Amino acid sequence: MEILVCVKRVPTVGGKITLTPDAQDVDTRMSGFTISPHEECAVEEAVRLTERLGGLVSVLTLGAEAAIEQLRDALALGAGRAVLLETDGREYGPIATAAAIAAEVRSHATTATPYDLVLLGNEASDTGDYQVGIRLAHLLGWPVATGIKNLTVSDDAAGGGVVARREYRGVEETYTMPMPAVITVKEGINLPRYPSLPGRLRAKRAAVERTEVAWQPEGLRKRSLRVPESAKHHAEVLGNGVDAVPDLVRVLDELGIL
Repeated sequence: MEILVCVKRVPTVGGKITLTPDAQDVDTRMSGFTISPHEECAVEEAVRLTERLGGLVSVLTLGAEAAIEQLRDALALGAGRAVLLETDGREYGPIATAAAIAAEVRSHATTATPYDLVLLGNEASDTGDYQVGIRLAHLLGWPVATGIKNLTVSDDAAGGGVVARREYRGVEETYTMPMPAVITVKEGINLPRYPSLPGRLRAKRAAVERTEVAWQPEGLRKRSLRVPESAKHHAEVLGNGVDAVPDLVRVLDELGIL
């Protein structure tokens, strides 16, 4: 089985978000980079499938040379091949991203082992646009299921198939599809493993295949970014020792606790 997993280099979440002076990008000078939790789960799911059924996991990203770091992280988790669709660093929209990935999938189809399955995170953690997986499937003419939290793949002689399950409004939905297919998975489908030391060493030495991708502008234009106002909190010291008791009683009374 040949599985392609698509990942994206995104800023590490959890810190304070600041913008560049022109409000066109997130200022990442003080940020680390990673892949989103959804994509980590996609890599783990692909590795588990090939451990059970045999085959190879390829991991792909569209981005500048720095994104090789995220490809090596995926190689350390068990992927066997890495592909960088190298750009000049500009942010690609979902239409151009899907087109670039589709070109790689079609190119790989000319080899003896075309992809049986393409896995993506349900959405990127930075843009959250949810579009690339669906657009990719449309370009390839493959079936697609999104938001998947349980995946079963059969390996029968007829080419196999995929049973994908997801939860929607408290109801489990099940999709049965032939392969090749595109699946987007959500965090929680599995618990990603930690990379082993031998895995990290192997990933450090592994070759990364590179393909230059020409810039493709899209119809949408970004005017500016805005960081939403965050709730402000403050603390007030009522006093020290027994002198603070009257004020403490007053506050508790205001809160309706007394």
